Amino acid sequence: MKENLQSAIQSAIEQAPERSFVESIEISFTIRDVDLKVPTNRIQEEVRLPSGRGKPVKIAMFAGGEMAAKAKKAGIDVIDPTTIEDLGGNRQKARKMAKNFDFFLSEIPHMGTVGRFLGAVLGPRGKMPRPVPPNLEPGNMASGLKDTAIVRSRDKVTFHTAVGSREQGIEDLASNAVAVWDRVTGKLERGAGNIRSCYVKTSMGPAIKVEVVE
Repeated sequence: MKENLQSAIQSAIEQAPERSFVESIEISFTIRDVDLKVPTNRIQEEVRLPSGRGKPVKIAMFAGGEMAAKAKKAGIDVIDPTTIEDLGGNRQKARKMAKNFDFFLSEIPHMGTVGRFLGAVLGPRGKMPRPVPPNLEPGNMASGLKDTAIVRSRDKVTFHTAVGSREQGIEDLASNAVAVWDRVTGKLERGAGNIRSCYVKTSMGPAIKVEVVE
């Protein structure tokens, strides 16, 4: 499959006009013969991309005191836990916050508050914070997330994720795409046999079909 993915990625980049910003390279799947009404059949995976995401990742953490200081030192944006309730009461502001960051972390004592006031915004976007135990450096957790792609089908047969950026080489992008492909097909009962179609594209470019090999 690597050759097919690599060929499609190359075509996607060649056919997409240059933009004034760094576009992501995305892969989309449409699956078949899978009952996604059953939660255990849904795809919910975190994939470490072997060549990285190719662009900066924005991470925020709900933290105070010493943990907030550690997060700031690690380059993580800190959200004051005392503002969680106010954020929850301002849906527009909460959505903007959710859009502004790729991942969220939280000190364990604040997880319940985040779920109560921000769960309705962060949950559907797959951005509920990851709990950081008191003995763990938040920077260590953040460094792992910087190479992570989230693949979520929810109850939809078509879903997508980014596998890198246009600034990366074709080989690197293909390696990342293979990692995502292998994880998705590995979760399906018939593997590639459950893939109806697969496409790759730049953020705003044309979708290029990938030849699926079962």
